[in-house]
Amino acid sequence: MMDPPYGIDENSHRVASRGKLAKTKDYGHFDWDKKPWPQELVNGVLALGKWRCCWGGNYYAMPPSRCWLVWDKKNGANDFADCELAWTNYQSSVRLRQHQWNGMIRKDREQRFHPTQKPLQVITWAISLAPASDTILDPCMGSGTTLRAAKDLMKKAIGIEKDERYCEIAAKRMAQEVLL
Repeated sequence: MMDPPYGIDENSHRVASRGKLAKTKDYGHFDWDKKPWPQELVNGVLALGKWRCCWGGNYYAMPPSRCWLVWDKKNGANDFADCELAWTNYQSSVRLRQHQWNGMIRKDREQRFHPTQKPLQVITWAISLAPASDTILDPCMGSGTTLRAAKDLMKKAIGIEKDERYCEIAAKRMAQEVLL
């Protein structure tokens, strides 16, 4: 499971300028999304696993797939994308998940730690669609949503993140226990 930078120039200034109804969260300075990850790096990481899922796969040259994942953000009329796509090699048809995620308006009021964070329910859904995966690799861990989802699904996970502040957030999220 990976969610690499797409190269759409998501940056601290752009995030701060989008607040219309409420003050936007200040994620500090970042400029890691000036350009997409090199295709060779995407291919190399994806080659590490049998079942693969790449959010933003539509920004890369991916092999044909019959199972794209579509996350409908249910975010209404604004300058954000209505949905996000994930390329997979899952042996299924295209799948759609609706989950509202629009600035401060988020289903279940899930806390947001990272400017490009995906909702926990969406990542849990994406992992659960993969056939029999025991260990999940997330090379762009961010705030650890994929690791949290894997833990909740009782799977092992490995996360890699270059920004130390997000490693610390991910570690705290992993310390949270699932209440049954």
